Amino acid sequence: MRDAAAQRRIQKLQRAIVDGLEDIKAQDIQVFNTQELTPLFERVIIASGTSNRQTRALAASVRDKVVEAGFPKPRLEGEDNGEWIIVDCGEAVVHVMQPAIRQYYRLEEIWGGKPVRLRRASPAKAGSATPAATHAARRSRQRRPATMDA
Repeated sequence: MRDAAAQRRIQKLQRAIVDGLEDIKAQDIQVFNTQELTPLFERVIIASGTSNRQTRALAASVRDKVVEAGFPKPRLEGEDNGEWIIVDCGEAVVHVMQPAIRQYYRLEEIWGGKPVRLRRASPAKAGSATPAATHAARRSRQRRPATMDA
C-alpha cells in the first residue's frame, strides 16, 4: 500500500489527465488501477477520440493539464498517425484511441481488473465537465442493441 502523500500525488495526476480528456470531449474514459499489476506505473487511462484531429487534441490537452498541475512534461508517441496516441505521464499511461483501434486491441481486457471510481471535479469545474464515471455509465446505456451475428 502506498503512503498518503503518494496516493494524493497519483490522484492529482489522474484528475489532471481526466480533466484534459473531458475538456476536449473524449468518449468512454476508463481509468484502471495498475499498482498491483506492474511496478512501472500506477494508472492506465483509456479514452476515445472520433478522428485523428481529435485524438491529437486530446493528447495535447492531457500534456498541457499535466504540466499545469506541476508534473513533468509527458512524452507522446503516435501523434504522426493519430489513430492511437500514448501519453506517458510517468505514474500514469494514457491511451487515446479511435474507436475501431480501441475495439480491436481491447486494452480494457488487459488492464481492466481494477477500475477506479472518480471523484467529482472541483466546484469551479463541476458545471463544465462531466465526471468520467458518469460519462462512461451514460455511454454504456446508449449502446446499440446486439446484432444477429454478434
